[in-house]
Amino acid sequence: MDAGRRGPLRRRGMASATSGAGRCRLSKVGAGRRPPPARVRVAVRLRPFVDGTDGAGGPPCVRGLDSCSLEIANWRNHQETLKYQFDAFYGEKSSQQDIYAGSVQPILRHLLEGQNASVLAYGPTGAGKTHTMLGSPEQPGVIPRALMDLLQLTREEGGEGRPWALSVTMSYLEIYQEKVLDLLDPASGDLVIREDCRGNILIPGLTQKPITSFAEFEQHFLPASRNRTVGATRLNQRSSRSHAVLLVKVEQRERLAPFRQREGKLYLIDLAGSEDNRRTGNKGLRLKESGAINSSLFVLGKVVDALNQGLPRVPYRDSKLTRLLQDSLGGSAHSILIANIAPERRFYLDTVSALNFAARSKEVINRPFTNESLQLRVLAPVKLSQKELLGPSEAKRARGPEEEETGSPEPPAAPASASQELSPLQKLSSMDPAVLERLLSLDRLLGSQGSQGTHGLNTPRRERMVLMKTMEEKDLEIERLKIKQKELEAKVLAQEAVDPKEKENSSPTMLRPLARRTVTVAKPLKKAVVMPLQLIQEQAASPNAEIHILKKKGRKRKLESLDASEPEEKAEDCWELQISPELLAHGRQKILDLLNEGSARDLRSLQRIGQKKAQLIVGWRELHGPFSQVEDLERVEGISGKQMESFLKANILGLAASQR
Repeated sequence: MDAGRRGPLRRRGMASATSGAGRCRLSKVGAGRRPPPARVRVAVRLRPFVDGTDGAGGPPCVRGLDSCSLEIANWRNHQETLKYQFDAFYGEKSSQQDIYAGSVQPILRHLLEGQNASVLAYGPTGAGKTHTMLGSPEQPGVIPRALMDLLQLTREEGGEGRPWALSVTMSYLEIYQEKVLDLLDPASGDLVIREDCRGNILIPGLTQKPITSFAEFEQHFLPASRNRTVGATRLNQRSSRSHAVLLVKVEQRERLAPFRQREGKLYLIDLAGSEDNRRTGNKGLRLKESGAINSSLFVLGKVVDALNQGLPRVPYRDSKLTRLLQDSLGGSAHSILIANIAPERRFYLDTVSALNFAARSKEVINRPFTNESLQLRVLAPVKLSQKELLGPSEAKRARGPEEEETGSPEPPAAPASASQELSPLQKLSSMDPAVLERLLSLDRLLGSQGSQGTHGLNTPRRERMVLMKTMEEKDLEIERLKIKQKELEAKVLAQEAVDPKEKENSSPTMLRPLARRTVTVAKPLKKAVVMPLQLIQEQAASPNAEIHILKKKGRKRKLESLDASEPEEKAEDCWELQISPELLAHGRQKILDLLNEGSARDLRSLQRIGQKKAQLIVGWRELHGPFSQVEDLERVEGISGKQMESFLKANILGLAASQR
């Protein structure tokens, strides 16, 4: 095997060769960097013989050497063996608990630190990936064990009296033929994968279910698992035809200041197995599914190679699977790859391919970091009196003589304890959140340095004092306006008590205060007719005008009096439009003649008639003959009753007036 492909080295004889990809020296790469790197950890699980094949196909092609290494026969030279070394090796006698406790359980603690983690089950079809992840009721796999422990951890860390409040949500999806499908809501259709401004991978519209206990998890997970696409092949009666991804999100909120927030995501991924269609006998739909699975796994191998070679472009976007795994491979997650292999010789080529992929994946370096943000809470503004801000002498000059005569009360001073609890920078809660966060950090830094750092706040404090002084002046101006308003209200009350005759002779310039002013808005008529202002003026000036533009009517309306129990009644003027019947008849006849005799161009001169409606009218007239009345316009296709009524309102007055 070519050593340039990072595969295992060969050695003559029965002695084993050491894999160049399996050395553990990469664990110290970048130990002094920030953020600290974390290599993808790889564990290999060898399943036992199944279906009574034990011994039928000869001895197994894979043999474990110790808890971290194994060897496999070299298919090119039977006198050689290829040795691989990984982070962990689990033989055919290993249990589900061994795999979970040895490789998966240690990464759960990172979720409570606001970091991401992922567990991937990889291997050929029939190698036991789904059994490793799901298991059975008697032997539960990685997913149920991880959820049970994670929920227990969140209950302990988020209990009463603890500094953080924790919540857990779950989402479950599958990637089937390059379509992202929500298993919790199968009717949602194909979903898209997005990337936010911080580089986090997210799926808008994906269902999230809050869970607080393992019973709630099973209530959502078990029905969703039945929605996953499976099918029968020659190698497996229930072969996974899609990649299944369980996303568990742990959110933390700090109960005390500075109210930080953390978010950790756990990806539990059961990959579909690579398939040789000559051995599986796939045809039709199964062949199409197999092609999509192999294509996505091929892109997964390209991503691993690009990361190991340091290429400038990593082809994450070439597949939905690799796009979703962008955090897990070369991203910000603590990743565990569990490579499942089979001992039978008929799976030899698939086993070698899986081991080579696992050896290359072992070299991928991730850089986890804590997803932490600061929740900015809006602080209640602390209002200080003018006397506290400016001093007694300056406050007296700012109030002026008018306030001193009226004796307007000063705003109440804030208690000394309230002003002492909040730092000066915390009072500026209306600032931009990003700037405020930086100022709060600076404030905490200066506070930790004692009195040596207080001189840095002198200039902001002076600017803040000027701003507060301006606000106080505005408040005083508002108080003066309120006093003037009360005086006007008193004058109005005195005026209303005067005799009605004297009230009529009173000065028309008397102003009613804004608080008691009643504004009457004229309501539009239900069948109002719009007329040009010039036409209205000409008809009003004409001695023979037959259009009575407006007619005044009296209508009583209740008003709110000072005494709410005795409402007043006041006559309100209303205006209506009245047109002589002869003029209306002339207008309707003019429209009817134009509909029957006018061309499409003539019809476009009418209001609300465009090119399309004019052609419809001409076409209807050619098929059905002339219009007998204007209302027949409603029979034209594309013209509704509302449109016909609006057409009459807009045209009848103008045509009637031009007829005179």
